[in-house]
Amino acid sequence: MKRVVFCDFDGTITAVETFAGMLKDFAPQLSAQLMPEIYAMRLTLREGVRQMLESIPATRYPEILAYVESKPTRPGLEELLDFLDSQGIPFIVVSGGLRGMVEAVLSRAGKHGQSLVDRVTAIYAVDVDTGGEFLQVISEFEGDSELVSKVEVMARYPADEQIAIGDSLTDLNMALTASVVFARDRLTEYLDERHKPYIPWNDFFDVRQQLSERWQDS
Repeated sequence: MKRVVFCDFDGTITAVETFAGMLKDFAPQLSAQLMPEIYAMRLTLREGVRQMLESIPATRYPEILAYVESKPTRPGLEELLDFLDSQGIPFIVVSGGLRGMVEAVLSRAGKHGQSLVDRVTAIYAVDVDTGGEFLQVISEFEGDSELVSKVEVMARYPADEQIAIGDSLTDLNMALTASVVFARDRLTEYLDERHKPYIPWNDFFDVRQQLSERWQDS
């Protein structure tokens, strides 16, 4: 492939932190204890997120899905998808959060009457087994430090230009690997510390505009 776009979900596609917010609501004590350690990189995402998720009773999983139903998506997503479709470029959602939450948000009908989940090329995220007393994490792409190794997912889609869109620590390794990075919020601080160039963005209209201008000359 010539180009492929990888996009985070929580705080990126959603306009608010849905997964982190859910953990604060459903595992308040552990999240208060572990999240600062994760953001300070003293505890890996793999260890911390697993501990928090597996502390939640499995019977609460329907509540978790209901929690995201009203969460807004960031403006311009459909327009970006329209643009990428016109260019024949895949749009891959890569989330360190729960697949069920991603699909619940993207299953809403868009402006064209089509579910957004049907418009993305693929979704990679954490699955859970709800058959026991507590949620049990299942991840096909579990890495050394992440429950979903976004770099492993990227390796499935080799391309001349890999574009990453993200906002936080879960996107750091993806951003360091990508050719072009759109970063906002906490991710910009991590990238500044590592001297990795990025394009700041507020919404997906910004991303579409920047990509359109970038590719116009190529």
